[in-house]
Amino acid sequence: MTNKYDCILCIVNSGFSEVAMDAAKACGARGGTILNGRGTISKDAEKFFNISIQPEKEIVMILAKKELINGILKGLYNAVGSKTEAQGIAFALPVDEVVGIEENMTKKEEKKDEELKCTQ
Repeated sequence: MTNKYDCILCIVNSGFSEVAMDAAKACGARGGTILNGRGTISKDAEKFFNISIQPEKEIVMILAKKELINGILKGLYNAVGSKTEAQGIAFALPVDEVVGIEENMTKKEEKKDEELKCTQ
């Protein structure tokens, strides 16, 4: 079975979900869902890595066609990655089945999808 879609989860510090969503849309994502979350880390890990973790997080969940995933992940890394104030991480998971998504895009949308290039 070949998966047609993946689900990207992007976890960012509170207040950066819109930046993440804008970056994902610029790379071909059509939308997403934003959830509130809370991060945790042990005090030993904070000392070892010399980092401070902001507990309030936002999780951006994006369902996208498999061929767009690498570009979206690169766009997210550039906009909200670990070297930014957002301190984001992003990863993709395969999705076995999907319902409720419009499969028939217009020719204009298809051309726009083909023209989008998100690299570096």
